[in-house]
Amino acid sequence: MIVKDIRTTCLSIPFTDPPCWSADYNRPREILVVEIETASGITGMGYLMVLSGGLRTIQACIEELVAPVVLGRNIAAVEAIWQDIWQATYWVGRMGVSVFAQSAIDIALWDALGKHAGLPLYQLWGGAQDDGVIASYGSGCWRGLGQDGMIEKAKAYIDKGFDAIKMQTGHMYDHDTDVANVAAMRDALGDAVAIMVDVNMGWTADEAIEVGRRLDDYNIHWLEEPVVAEDFAGYFRIADALKTRVVGGESHFTHHDLAPFFDNPKIPILQPDMMRGGLTQLRRIAILAHARGIRIAPHLFHELMVQVMAAIPNPDVLEYVDFLDDVWVDPVLPEGKMLRPPNRPGHGLAFKPEILRDYAIK
Repeated sequence: MIVKDIRTTCLSIPFTDPPCWSADYNRPREILVVEIETASGITGMGYLMVLSGGLRTIQACIEELVAPVVLGRNIAAVEAIWQDIWQATYWVGRMGVSVFAQSAIDIALWDALGKHAGLPLYQLWGGAQDDGVIASYGSGCWRGLGQDGMIEKAKAYIDKGFDAIKMQTGHMYDHDTDVANVAAMRDALGDAVAIMVDVNMGWTADEAIEVGRRLDDYNIHWLEEPVVAEDFAGYFRIADALKTRVVGGESHFTHHDLAPFFDNPKIPILQPDMMRGGLTQLRRIAILAHARGIRIAPHLFHELMVQVMAAIPNPDVLEYVDFLDDVWVDPVLPEGKMLRPPNRPGHGLAFKPEILRDYAIK
């Protein structure tokens, strides 16, 4: 169970269905793959998909700062290894690149440990949900699609059996257009479908209160990331002012960065991202949230997050978008709106050999 080798591969893969966060977004899928091999021959795999560059920088951080802490360690000490990496990178880290690097390693370690135990991760962690099946919502009604395109994408999800979708506002549109887009979505889908609205940190707190009060009329399920991650006071002001629940957390790094939400639990659902702390942190965040009556709806990566959600006491809903379905040997696909964790050891995911061969950055 001793780590003897750590390998990294950078991939650049065209999107099959490009996300239109803006009218001119045209980056490929940029994926970092980490493989940790033990002396007994087990290989654990971790991965990240960065959305705005920095792949080589994260790879260099793993090689220079993180790998020396992990080589020669027993994978059974995965949580102790997490803490040791945190301490070793503290002066240059705590957020950003070093935590991305740490997260990829952490995912690979947990995968290796699950494979060693012969158990899927959700069972290794105790399987808090009896059958492991978790509801999801359809994401990817990108603002860059325009009003008609967002509605078309939402209807495609409904036709597949989803009863909740997420659309985007802010950035490209003025406030009147944002409200009109939400109103049109509600009119097109009817009252039975839950509509989540994602601002992607595009407003000030005052703007969020003004626009959010107008959106209250359309019975939206939640208002997501209305302000920048650091504006905790803004989050709390918005939550106090609106009927609609306010959610966030995807842009925060580790439970340390989320502490104000635990200290003042006005945000009923947190959305931690696996790239900002790894699986060790996702589980820790979930327990801290549970003690305060907060539920978890993680950001993206449903194929891996379903393992976490099946093992925690406070799952809310998974975000489904087909960013990576085509890269896996056995993808995790929704059955209607439900997602089920693979019962293969570890996280149960493996990249297709041709993906690793044909799209590796030389």
